[in-house]
Amino acid sequence: MRKLFTSTLYVKVYANKISVKNVSDNGNWVSACPCPDIVFTTERLLVGNFSTAESLLRKLVKAAIPKALFTKRPMIVMQPVEKIEGGLSEVEERIFKELALGAGAIQVALHVGNELTDSEVAVLINNV
Repeated sequence: MRKLFTSTLYVKVYANKISVKNVSDNGNWVSACPCPDIVFTTERLLVGNFSTAESLLRKLVKAAIPKALFTKRPMIVMQPVEKIEGGLSEVEERIFKELALGAGAIQVALHVGNELTDSEVAVLINNV
């Protein structure tokens, strides 16, 4: 029943780039970078301009979930890929979770480490 109303998305955040994959539909990666003069990464933070990153993620989530009679709500696994040396601070963890929630997520899992397979993404989000 849950599959009818949700989609599981895998989101990778790079410096000034976000990639999204709909693992529920075995989809392809959808990526976007903001305009060259509008960026969300700063010298110290992967997401230093929250509103720009949130807007970009919202557009990508919309593109990754196919249109249907009922709009599916995303469950998102967020993975910061760069600027993670030494782990994430509590504030950085909150930034990534708030980004996903701002993009419409009903459930968020944060992953720092190696790239996940689609089945690992599903297991991770279901254990939150």
